[in-house]
Amino acid sequence: MLIFFSISPLGEGESVSKAVAPIVELIANSGLEYQLTSMGTIIEGPPDQVFDLLKLCHATMKKSHHRVTSKILIDDRGDESGRIRSKTKSIERQLGHSLEQ
Repeated sequence: MLIFFSISPLGEGESVSKAVAPIVELIANSGLEYQLTSMGTIIEGPPDQVFDLLKLCHATMKKSHHRVTSKILIDDRGDESGRIRSKTKSIERQLGHSLEQ
């Protein structure tokens, strides 16, 4: 399962990096494959582990902030793995060049 996840405390002003950093640390320490982006994080793993991590992230943010929003986009294609990188590689093959910056 691939998920795109974004979590933000409301009422914190324009920058939320201080609040989000501990959540990224939870994700990094989860043992699941992940990719941090400027707008959220992509996580890949078995559904139960992914959902447990999402619940932990939301609960952790909620401990220190009164109001929290979480956005989740799920791509559930069964038991395939390695899609966090292979989806990008597929586009690169179609284009005939790397998208690395």
